[in-house]
Amino acid sequence: MDTQFCQNLRCARKESCLTQKQVANKLNVVESCYANWEQGRTEPNIDMLRKLGEVFNVSIDELINGV
Repeated sequence: MDTQFCQNLRCARKESCLTQKQVANKLNVVESCYANWEQGRTEPNIDMLRKLGEVFNVSIDELINGV
């Protein structure tokens, strides 16, 4: 797993003032699933990447590569 993606995901969440549980609820996944993405244990699929971009109002490119 790309550690840059994990850091970008965490930063995007914190900038949005959301908890992991709140993001998970918006994505209709369990909290541990989202937490695993931030910790680099698993990766979201392309559909979830799109949804993450919508939740955080950023592009998929920003999530993967940073700003």
